[in-house]
Amino acid sequence: QVQLVESGGGLVQVGESLRLSCSASGRTFSTITMNWFRQAPGKERDFVASISWSGASTYYNDAVKDRFTISRDNTKNMVYLQMSNLKPEDTAVYYCNADLRDTVPLTKIPASKINDFGPWGQGTQVTVSS
Repeated sequence: QVQLVESGGGLVQVGESLRLSCSASGRTFSTITMNWFRQAPGKERDFVASISWSGASTYYNDAVKDRFTISRDNTKNMVYLQMSNLKPEDTAVYYCNADLRDTVPLTKIPASKINDFGPWGQGTQVTVSS
Protein backbone atom coordinates (compact mmCIF):
# COMPACT_ATOMS: atom_id res chain seq x y z
CA GLN A 1 0.00 0.00 0.00
CA VAL A 2 1.02 3.62 -0.48
CA GLN A 3 0.88 6.23 2.26
CA LEU A 4 0.53 9.88 1.31
CA VAL A 5 1.13 13.02 3.34
CA GLU A 6 0.36 16.49 1.99
CA SER A 7 1.84 19.75 3.22
CA GLY A 8 2.18 23.36 2.19
CA GLY A 9 -1.36 24.65 2.50
CA GLY A 10 -2.20 27.96 4.11
CA LEU A 11 -3.94 31.31 3.88
CA VAL A 12 -2.96 33.56 0.98
CA GLN A 13 -4.29 36.65 -0.76
CA VAL A 14 -5.81 36.76 -4.24
CA GLY A 15 -3.10 36.63 -6.89
CA GLU A 16 -0.48 35.07 -4.64
CA SER A 17 1.23 31.70 -5.07
CA LEU A 18 1.56 28.55 -3.01
CA ARG A 19 3.32 25.21 -3.47
CA LEU A 20 1.83 22.01 -2.15
CA SER A 21 3.93 18.92 -1.53
CA CYS A 22 2.97 15.27 -1.25
CA SER A 23 5.31 12.72 0.26
CA ALA A 24 4.71 9.09 -0.70
CA SER A 25 5.93 5.93 0.96
CA GLY A 26 5.27 2.25 0.46
CA ARG A 27 5.07 0.78 -3.02
CA THR A 28 7.35 1.71 -5.90
CA PHE A 29 6.45 5.34 -6.32
CA SER A 30 8.10 5.82 -9.69
CA THR A 31 5.63 3.47 -11.44
CA ILE A 32 2.44 5.23 -10.29
CA THR A 33 0.41 8.00 -11.87
CA MET A 34 -0.17 10.68 -9.25
CA ASN A 35 -3.06 13.11 -8.98
CA TRP A 36 -4.18 16.17 -7.05
CA PHE A 37 -7.84 16.66 -6.20
CA ARG A 38 -9.61 19.33 -4.15
CA GLN A 39 -12.81 19.54 -2.19
CA ALA A 40 -14.62 22.69 -1.17
CA PRO A 41 -17.22 22.66 1.65
CA GLY A 42 -20.46 21.04 0.51
CA LYS A 43 -19.06 20.01 -2.87
CA GLU A 44 -17.76 16.83 -4.45
CA ARG A 45 -14.06 16.03 -4.60
CA ASP A 46 -12.85 17.42 -7.91
CA PHE A 47 -9.89 16.61 -10.14
CA VAL A 48 -7.13 19.23 -10.32
CA ALA A 49 -4.06 17.76 -12.01
CA SER A 50 -2.41 14.49 -12.98
CA ILE A 51 1.15 13.43 -13.80
CA SER A 52 2.33 10.19 -15.37
CA TRP A 53 4.85 7.92 -13.67
CA SER A 54 7.75 9.40 -15.64
CA GLY A 55 6.55 12.98 -15.43
CA ALA A 56 6.41 13.19 -19.22
CA SER A 57 2.63 13.65 -19.36
CA THR A 58 0.48 16.03 -17.37
CA TYR A 59 -3.20 16.87 -17.47
CA TYR A 60 -5.16 19.68 -15.83
CA ASN A 61 -8.68 20.72 -15.01
CA ASP A 62 -9.55 23.64 -17.29
CA ALA A 63 -10.21 25.76 -14.19
CA VAL A 64 -6.53 25.66 -13.20
CA LYS A 65 -4.78 25.28 -16.53
CA ASP A 66 -2.09 27.93 -17.07
CA ARG A 67 -2.08 28.75 -13.32
CA PHE A 68 -1.14 25.44 -11.69
CA THR A 69 1.79 23.13 -12.46
CA ILE A 70 2.14 19.55 -11.27
CA SER A 71 5.58 17.97 -11.03
CA ARG A 72 7.29 15.04 -9.34
CA ASP A 73 10.70 13.95 -8.12
CA ASN A 74 10.94 10.17 -8.23
CA THR A 75 14.27 10.24 -6.43
CA LYS A 76 12.55 11.76 -3.39
CA ASN A 77 9.10 10.11 -3.72
CA MET A 78 7.54 13.57 -3.92
CA VAL A 79 4.77 15.20 -5.96
CA TYR A 80 4.26 18.95 -6.08
CA LEU A 81 1.52 21.35 -7.08
CA GLN A 82 2.70 24.87 -7.82
CA MET A 83 -0.28 27.21 -7.69
CA SER A 84 -0.06 30.74 -9.06
CA ASN A 85 -2.50 33.62 -9.44
CA LEU A 86 -4.74 32.07 -6.82
CA LYS A 87 -8.43 32.95 -6.78
CA PRO A 88 -11.08 32.71 -4.04
CA GLU A 89 -12.66 29.79 -5.91
CA ASP A 90 -9.43 27.82 -5.40
CA THR A 91 -10.23 27.65 -1.68
CA ALA A 92 -10.54 23.97 -0.75
CA VAL A 93 -8.87 21.07 0.96
CA TYR A 94 -6.32 19.65 -1.49
CA TYR A 95 -5.71 15.90 -1.60
CA CYS A 96 -2.89 13.87 -3.07
CA ASN A 97 -3.93 10.61 -4.77
CA ALA A 98 -2.03 7.57 -6.02
CA ASP A 99 -3.62 5.90 -9.05
CA LEU A 100 -2.47 2.35 -8.30
CA ARG A 101 -4.60 0.64 -10.96
CA ASP A 102 -4.95 3.45 -13.54
CA THR A 103 -8.66 3.67 -12.76
CA VAL A 104 -9.06 7.04 -11.05
CA PRO A 105 -11.49 9.21 -13.03
CA LEU A 106 -10.14 12.66 -13.80
CA THR A 107 -13.38 14.34 -12.88
CA LYS A 108 -15.63 14.92 -9.85
CA ILE A 109 -15.88 11.95 -7.48
CA PRO A 110 -19.01 11.56 -5.34
CA ALA A 111 -18.52 10.96 -1.63
CA SER A 112 -19.80 7.40 -1.93
CA LYS A 113 -16.99 6.53 -4.38
CA ILE A 114 -13.99 8.25 -2.79
CA ASN A 115 -12.72 5.15 -1.02
CA ASP A 116 -12.90 3.18 -4.29
CA PHE A 117 -10.15 5.36 -5.74
CA GLY A 118 -7.69 5.64 -2.86
CA PRO A 119 -5.23 5.89 -1.41
CA TRP A 120 -5.60 9.53 -0.42
CA GLY A 121 -3.63 11.74 1.88
CA GLN A 122 -5.21 13.52 4.82
CA GLY A 123 -5.52 16.76 2.85
CA THR A 124 -4.13 20.25 3.26
CA GLN A 125 -6.28 23.38 3.50
CA VAL A 126 -5.79 26.20 1.01
CA THR A 127 -7.68 29.41 1.69
CA VAL A 128 -7.56 32.34 -0.74
CA SER A 129 -8.75 35.58 0.75
CA SER A 130 -9.98 38.57 -1.21
